[in-house]
Amino acid sequence: MTSAPAGASLDAAALRRRVADLVAAHDPATTDPTAFLAARFDAGLAWVHFPEGAGGLGAPRALQAGVDAEFARLGHALTGREGLVIGLGMAAPTILAFGTPEQRARFLRPLYTGEEVWCQLFSEPGAGSDLAALGTRAVRDGDTWVVNGQKVWTSLAHRARWAILLARTDPDVPKHRGLSYFICDMHAEGVDVRPLRQLTGEAEFNEVYLTDVRIPDAHRLGEVGEGWRVAQTTLMNERVSIGGHSEPREGGLIGVVADLWRDRPELRTPGLHDALLRLWVEAEAARLTKERLRQQLAAGQPGPEGSAAKYAFSRLNQEISGLELELLGQEGLYYDDWTFRRPEGVEFARRGAGFHYLRSRGNSIEGGTSEILRTIIAERVLGLPAEPRVDKDVAWKDLPK
Repeated sequence: MTSAPAGASLDAAALRRRVADLVAAHDPATTDPTAFLAARFDAGLAWVHFPEGAGGLGAPRALQAGVDAEFARLGHALTGREGLVIGLGMAAPTILAFGTPEQRARFLRPLYTGEEVWCQLFSEPGAGSDLAALGTRAVRDGDTWVVNGQKVWTSLAHRARWAILLARTDPDVPKHRGLSYFICDMHAEGVDVRPLRQLTGEAEFNEVYLTDVRIPDAHRLGEVGEGWRVAQTTLMNERVSIGGHSEPREGGLIGVVADLWRDRPELRTPGLHDALLRLWVEAEAARLTKERLRQQLAAGQPGPEGSAAKYAFSRLNQEISGLELELLGQEGLYYDDWTFRRPEGVEFARRGAGFHYLRSRGNSIEGGTSEILRTIIAERVLGLPAEPRVDKDVAWKDLPK
C-alpha cells in the first residue's frame, strides 16, 4: 500500500484552522512583521503547494488563495512587498524546481520574509531580446566559478542581497546549450552596481559589472549546460508575476482613469467616452483571462499562456496611460517628479498621470519584449509555423558579435 502524499488530507477548512491557530499564537498587531512572516513560513502557509520544510505543506496550489484571504480577514494582508517581486515571483519557484535541499533551506525562508532581496542578472547590452546569445562567461576553477561580464536593466540591484544569474559556461556549443544558472552574491568582490536613470527620473533599473566574481559550485541551480532549461522556469513565472496577478474589477490603472472620468465631468468628450469604454471592456476581458490563467496555475506550472497575459498587460497599460493624459489635456503634461532616486520597490498605480505614461513605456520591454511574446504566442499557443532560426546549430563562438 502506498502512503498518501504530504498535504493530501488538507482541505480549505483545515487550512483555515491552521491560519487561525497561527494568528492566535502570533498576534499581527503586536508581532514584528518579519517574525510573523517567519512563523507563517515555518507553519507551511507561505506557499501551501511547496513541500513541507520549504514554506509549504504539499497541499494543492488552488488552496493558497483561501489561505491568503483568511490571513487578510484576520488582520495580516500581504502588502508592501513590491521590492520582493523577483524573489517571490521568479527565484522561489526556480529554487523549488531545481534547487538542492540545502539550497531550499538556505534561501527560501529569508526570501519570503523579505530579509533578503533578490534581483535578476539575465539581460545584456550585446544580447538584446535574444537572451540565449548572452556573453557573460563563467569559467570553472575547482569548486568555484569565475564570472566576467555585464548585465543591464537589473531592477532593484542596488537593494539586492542575491541574484539569479545566467552565464555562458561553454562557448563551443550552440547558444542555448552552453549556459548554466547560478545564484550570485551581490555583495561579493567584483560586483559593481551602477544606476540607470530612466525616463521617469528614477533609477529603479541598474547595470551590473561582474569582474572575476567567484561563485561556489554549491550555488549552481541545475546541471552544467542546462541553464536555458532552468531559465525557462524563471521566465514563465516572471511573465505571470508581471501580467497575471489577481485584481478586482477596475483594479489597476483602468480604475484610476474610470474614477477620473466620474470625478471630473468637465473633462469628458464623446470621443474620449468611446475610448474609455473600449479600454474598460478590454481590461475586464484581460482580468477574467488572468483569473482563468491563475486557475490553470493551480493545477501545475505556468505555460506560454503567461506570455499572453504579460503582453496584454503591457499593451493595456500603455494605452490606458495615454488615455489618462489625453483626458487631462494640458494638465496631464505637468510632471513634477523628475527627482533622481533609487526606489525601494516597483511602484506604479499610486503615482501621477505623468509617471504612469512614462513608466509604462518600459512594460513592453521588461519581462520579455512584446515582439518576443508575440512570437511565443504564435508558435506555442496558436501553432503557427516557427520563424527560421539559422543559428540553431552554430556554436556560440562562431556567431557574429
